[in-house]
Amino acid sequence: MKATFAAGCFWHVEDLFRKTKGVKSTKVGYIGGNLANPTYEEVCTDKTGHAEAVEVEYDPKETSYEKLLDVFWHNHDPTSLNRQGPDVGIQYRSSIFFHDETQKEIAEKSKEYLDSSGKFSKKIVTEITPAPEFFKAEEYHQKYFQKHGFS
Repeated sequence: MKATFAAGCFWHVEDLFRKTKGVKSTKVGYIGGNLANPTYEEVCTDKTGHAEAVEVEYDPKETSYEKLLDVFWHNHDPTSLNRQGPDVGIQYRSSIFFHDETQKEIAEKSKEYLDSSGKFSKKIVTEITPAPEFFKAEEYHQKYFQKHGFS
């Protein structure tokens, strides 16, 4: 099965998901914008509307979509609009891109629960939207932390 998340710079997010039990593969790329086959340089202009995202292939017999959502929610600030840490721009937004109605329902319930839990002092701004076409990022971005000894 497939799941797609945006939670800031995709290097760190990819590394977290790649290390999650039941995840079979990951790839980083761009999603949710208005330009086909964007490059990193184009996305960084903050004019294409894309988010840096991670597409996760997982085995539902080994992990659940809920578990992937836990990884997502607990490893970035979902209350920060269009930024994560020092990274600022629409490409760093917090988004869940669902692939079917079940994922949509689970993601919305998860967000509602977390928003009402009191864990955050501000409202969660994470978008939950249908997954449009995903454009794989350049090869030097794939498994970046692993390639550079950060993982």
